[in-house]
Amino acid sequence: MDDPFRSRCAIASALEIIGDKWSLVIVRSLIVGATSYSDLLAAPEKIATNILADRLARLEAQGLIVCERAPVGGKARLRYRLTPAGAELLPVLQAIATWGAAHLPGRSPVPDWFREARPQDLLTDPAPAPLPLDRGAAQT
Repeated sequence: MDDPFRSRCAIASALEIIGDKWSLVIVRSLIVGATSYSDLLAAPEKIATNILADRLARLEAQGLIVCERAPVGGKARLRYRLTPAGAELLPVLQAIATWGAAHLPGRSPVPDWFREARPQDLLTDPAPAPLPLDRGAAQT
């Protein structure tokens, strides 16, 4: 079986999946409550639709998210959620957020709920209602 990664290094291989500009922003958005394609498009970073579709497909192919049909207002809509493997990225994002808040002037403080969350908290079913996104500042 061919190895799909360019390197045997765990860091380099992980970065092939989540090291682009958008993948962790998408995971962050799912953590804060986004569940639909339109929720993800509404993030203040303004990801392009073609990039969003590509990253969602890549994250799903790697088993970090799932896309499911869910009834919403009498219609079946696509809903995204983290898998257990995707939820395990929470400590990575917590560390990045803490570092960014400490070393990048003018960033939003890391909310207590985000800092204190655990991966298992993200695996509730049904998914929590989306939290309002602060369009003027980073999300974490």
